[in-house]
Amino acid sequence: MAFSPLVKQLIEALRVLPGVGPKSAQRMAFYLLERERDGAQRLAQMLSLAIKQVGKCEKCRSLCEQPLCAICENKNRDRSLLCIVEGPAHLAAIEQTGGFHGIYFVLTGHLSPIDGIGPEDIGINELVAVLEEGTVKEVVLATNATVEGEATAYYIADLVKSFNIQATRIAHGVPMGGDLEYIDGGTLAKALADRATV
Repeated sequence: MAFSPLVKQLIEALRVLPGVGPKSAQRMAFYLLERERDGAQRLAQMLSLAIKQVGKCEKCRSLCEQPLCAICENKNRDRSLLCIVEGPAHLAAIEQTGGFHGIYFVLTGHLSPIDGIGPEDIGINELVAVLEEGTVKEVVLATNATVEGEATAYYIADLVKSFNIQATRIAHGVPMGGDLEYIDGGTLAKALADRATV
């Protein structure tokens, strides 16, 4: 089917979103144009405004409109405890638990030598500047449980230890309420290897 030039461009533009292929983009474009023009207008306005006004926090590098995000501005946060995450979505996930009261450092992804992504590409130089301030006593490594996430955690752990700062890693393994019968072998093996005294 031949689409008009603008419809075709809209479909291509929607494909920039993660996990959105040609069919999904086409479905979204048709929905916005046929049934949700007001919503599409709001979406366009908010995207334009966010692109102009949202930047990175000068301290933790999370997304915000001000020089410092609300977490970094909060004087009640424990500044001796620094949690390192791969992106703003991971920071949000940890914050939603309500169980962490320290501060954060947001990387721009993870190390991936195969893709040419090295330490300077993910913000390690900025992390060094934070560690040199001398306030941090413990770094919590909350990178993904992937090969790249683990490699990034090990790299940062070595770096942190050179500052005589304690490095800890979030636990991985059997989820709360998980049935061992349905847990995959890799997750179960990791849980066994990282078992703790009770």
